[in-house]
Amino acid sequence: MKHLSHVDQHGKAKMVDVSNKPVQQRIAKAKGFIRLQRDTIKLVEENKIKKGDVLTVAELAGIQAAKATPYLIPLCHHLQLSHIQVNINITTEGIEVYSTAKCIGQTGAEMEALTATSLALLTIYDMCKAVDDKMVIEQIYLIEKTKNNI
Repeated sequence: MKHLSHVDQHGKAKMVDVSNKPVQQRIAKAKGFIRLQRDTIKLVEENKIKKGDVLTVAELAGIQAAKATPYLIPLCHHLQLSHIQVNINITTEGIEVYSTAKCIGQTGAEMEALTATSLALLTIYDMCKAVDDKMVIEQIYLIEKTKNNI
């Protein structure tokens, strides 16, 4: 098993020191899904959910969440994010959320991409809960992460 970088030799949580790591362009992509009833999907498509435009609000919530990641997750580094993108696709079974986070820094943007995806999905859940009590958020995961020398 790999050594856990967030734990010291005594098992106590610590923030990872990234000061010796090179500054690189870092990109992280995450995906998630929310399963909805067909009637709910139709309401979202037709923009008939009473709380408003579900897809636009969810995209904005994801972007805002990515920017707030270090305030939500203990020991997460503050990143100077250069780009956040949240794309949402309606399927026959529900809604897929794809998030991309980019930065130039000494640590990756995985948590920002995952947080964007998670909060976009939670926003969809919140906006649709009055009409769908069978929603399931599932399959939130990191698709890829890259780092490139600059």
